[in-house]
Amino acid sequence: MTDSPTDPHRPIRTRPRGCGRPPAEEYDTALLDLDGVVYAGGEAVVHAVESLREARGAGMRLAYVTNNAARTPRTVAEHLTRLGVPAEPEEVVTSAQAVARMIAEALPAGSRVLCVGGEGLVVALRERGLEPVESADDAPVAVVQGYGGPEMPWGRLAEAAIAVGRGLPWFASNTDLTIPSGRGIAPGNGAAVEAVRIATRWMRPAPEPRVAGKPLPPMHRETILRTGAERPLVVGDRLDTDIEGAYAGGVDSLLVLTGVTDTAQLLAARPEHRPTYVAADLRGLHRPHPEPVAAPGGGYSCGGWTASVRDGELLLEGRGGDRLDGLRALCAAAWTAAGEGVCRAGTDKALATLGL
Repeated sequence: MTDSPTDPHRPIRTRPRGCGRPPAEEYDTALLDLDGVVYAGGEAVVHAVESLREARGAGMRLAYVTNNAARTPRTVAEHLTRLGVPAEPEEVVTSAQAVARMIAEALPAGSRVLCVGGEGLVVALRERGLEPVESADDAPVAVVQGYGGPEMPWGRLAEAAIAVGRGLPWFASNTDLTIPSGRGIAPGNGAAVEAVRIATRWMRPAPEPRVAGKPLPPMHRETILRTGAERPLVVGDRLDTDIEGAYAGGVDSLLVLTGVTDTAQLLAARPEHRPTYVAADLRGLHRPHPEPVAAPGGGYSCGGWTASVRDGELLLEGRGGDRLDGLRALCAAAWTAAGEGVCRAGTDKALATLGL
């Protein structure tokens, strides 16, 4: 349910794009992921607070778009404000809101929905005129799963599996398998969805949830409806949700390397996972982005670095000042070599040259 095929009518991105002005001046709204971009484990990501303050001061609108359905927009806004980034609940868009809209459009008002998730999902369902219940025996007419935090009881998953096994429509806020925390990578809502999938695989046909969150269209629709963005820039740390969601929505994206995605995964990105821009962190909103250009001897150059693919290996030459320029050159060489596929060239030597 989360795969988005490459649009055959859209040009294949073979290099990061250049931006002569800082993105905060080029785009009217930043659609920011939260976990791994703004905070991790409840604490602010390095350089995030000052970068967001600067963006707001420059006139860029900020919207916080998260697949995490556990908390309400008000709670998220209060958390951001405590971190030093003043935010209003209306600036927060969650996958709980997106899936609640999806369910409300499919069911009559007042319908009972077995809710397996946190407060954010409960509140979103009620805002759409739906009645959340906790047991498969409470006469629900649908099941919805959303991230409920690390303390969610195993019995809640059992209730979901029983209800899905009875043939009820099944919805999920998102299917992210992992979520970043201050101590490392932890299981996300997708892992809980997989538990219910495994418990109901005896059914024929096997049930599949309808998913609302990034990278799928319902989340993008919810975001645009709530923000009214005209020139949005998606800012995220995940290729398979943030960047693919931007691709599916036909908008530009900025990948920051403060969360889940590492440089090797970026170089191996397939077309729908290739961001428009790359930055180490949110300071990338305030810096121009040079575009890699074809080098006379082959490969691509950016900021004093030249990258190429030779004998099945990505190579990097030069000693440019900014390591991100070297990474941009490597992306251009890798993505060009991959075309519509995935670059299989070795990356260890090139990334070692950059110290990454």
